[in-house]
Amino acid sequence: MAVLNEDGDPLVLSRAFMARFGLDTLRWPTVVDLLDAPHDAWTKVRAPEGQGDEAAVLAKVVAVDNAHILMFDDGAKQDLIRRIEDLFTQVVALRRLVAVDALTGAWNRSHFERVIVSEMDRSRRFRQPLSLIFVDVDHFKTINDIFGHPAGDAVLRDLVRAIESAVRSSDLVFRWGGDEFLILAPQTGRRQAGALAGKIAGIVAGQDFTTVGSVGLSLGVAEYSADESADVWVARADAALYRAKYGGRGRIAVDERGASDVWAADGGPSAVRLVWREAYQCGEATIDSQHRQLFDLGNSLFDAVAERDGAGTLNGALDAVLAHLVRHFADEERILAEHGFDDLEAHRLGHARLISRAVELSAAVADGEAALGDLVEFLGDGVIAKHLFKSDRLFFPIFEAHATPETDTKG
Repeated sequence: MAVLNEDGDPLVLSRAFMARFGLDTLRWPTVVDLLDAPHDAWTKVRAPEGQGDEAAVLAKVVAVDNAHILMFDDGAKQDLIRRIEDLFTQVVALRRLVAVDALTGAWNRSHFERVIVSEMDRSRRFRQPLSLIFVDVDHFKTINDIFGHPAGDAVLRDLVRAIESAVRSSDLVFRWGGDEFLILAPQTGRRQAGALAGKIAGIVAGQDFTTVGSVGLSLGVAEYSADESADVWVARADAALYRAKYGGRGRIAVDERGASDVWAADGGPSAVRLVWREAYQCGEATIDSQHRQLFDLGNSLFDAVAERDGAGTLNGALDAVLAHLVRHFADEERILAEHGFDDLEAHRLGHARLISRAVELSAAVADGEAALGDLVEFLGDGVIAKHLFKSDRLFFPIFEAHATPETDTKG
């Protein structure tokens, strides 16, 4: 076993690891690929062993906070491996348990503090808007005083269900405290977030809450500005909520600042797009056609996130990407086998890891736990940048003579 930090530098190396494999194993291509895309399934890899030899072993990478745990299994200690897997399953369950508000089922404030920094980083990196919506129940103390705390608790639970019916599966709903909730909406500027706040208010206004009847909301909206901290951003959203509450309640207040207008003025992109270029062609017609179709399906997936057409549309778009990847990888492996590609086994393992990650994302979307940044990183970074632009380049020479020359390199 080896424990590494986020940059791949070793923190702890077990004696057994050093005795059999050694430090150079961490730089072995198949191991590097596994560390780049950690998942909790055992994967067969080849790793250096001794003087110039290689060994086929099972490996997995478990991602924990700020670290990765790399484990090898040669089949000799199956009982220990099973105990480790059981322990990891328990750790995953406990991590989810401590991230969820027990009363309402929404994410809790601690989980918000864990995810907000990475979401802000994605917003800046991809120049995509990111918004917060504060939600507060009007006169909630009166509800508790008149109907009792059990009725008030039921209102909060039903409110979360109502909010979740209005937001996309990529949006995250947090219980901030008491009767206040916070919605984190990726790829959403303040205008669209204001419209979403109105949609939530309308759904809640038309709902008959058990025992108490109708419930009113005040909402505050703030879009992230790329030069501010999380605390400052949250404070702006809270200040907008304060204006809505003390301006008469039952209102929506929107802070007029945000990064999207600045990026638009700078000529930055207004949406995530995958752009196909002739230079990406390898010269094999089936592979090139399927690569280009992958770009189109990826853009349809990003559009589904932006359009807010509901979880069904987003799931359908992601399922289309997954189905295409399965078909494409099978065709590509067959074609490469026919041409005697030397690194075919390693290429197959890379395909298997990407399919595994796509399945995980599909489950996360269904559970409402996937954000736009997760999808962008999977397609843009994992599939396009790391696989198509790096791994696939290894077989380009096989078909080079048939590649279409690039006639325009501008842009």
